[in-house]
Amino acid sequence: MYLVIHGPNLNLLGQREPDVYGTLSLADINQELESLAQQLGVELIIEQFNGEGEIVERIHDTLQEDVKGLLINPGAYTHYSIAIRDAIAAVELPTVEVHLSNVYQREEFRHKSVIAPVAVGQISGLGLDSYLLGLRFLVNL
Repeated sequence: MYLVIHGPNLNLLGQREPDVYGTLSLADINQELESLAQQLGVELIIEQFNGEGEIVERIHDTLQEDVKGLLINPGAYTHYSIAIRDAIAAVELPTVEVHLSNVYQREEFRHKSVIAPVAVGQISGLGLDSYLLGLRFLVNL
């Protein structure tokens, strides 16, 4: 089983800044992830949280589950959430950080990720494919 966590504001995908994030909704992305998971023969748990503490608690909960990897788009928390970073490090779960937009082509403050150092990889700027490639990578680990 693999866990997908969508961070803050991703529930507004398709409506929020479509020139940056595209026109797919979160439901569209989840459907594509579920379809790929079925092809790969794996089970997904997909959740979205706006709150930092909710994300930390959900990551902690993986210690009680048979989760093999975490695919996370931490949204804005990417750039400053030491709490999420520490939760990922604490559970020692293979993690791929993903972003729909290329964060390195955007504002300077988005160029730093506190999550990346505890992730096995980061995929940015490929839209939906960021998620799909991240899941494929985790399953192939």
